[in-house]
Amino acid sequence: MDVCKRVNSPRVKILFDIYHAQIADGDVTRTLRDNIDWICHIHVAGAPGRLEIDDTQELNYRFLANVIADTGYKGFVSHEWRPIAGHDNVAALEKCFKILDV
Repeated sequence: MDVCKRVNSPRVKILFDIYHAQIADGDVTRTLRDNIDWICHIHVAGAPGRLEIDDTQELNYRFLANVIADTGYKGFVSHEWRPIAGHDNVAALEKCFKILDV
């Protein structure tokens, strides 16, 4: 984020990977709110394991979806994940859409 702020150009932004942000710093909500102007794409994935974003993960993605919406963010949000063996992949993605649709 520091580089984006120093360059201060609308053409220099980052992909914010929530999975990695959780592992590296853990303060995802504050980081999103404080830096949303420098973000052009957001990745979501369950932590730990980069799995589905359901209620078995550390992060409450429904809450985070509301945080993102409240900032006025208009960019892309994509789900980067590994399907859980034995789960219905289409049903898992439908659940993801329901979680993130705020």
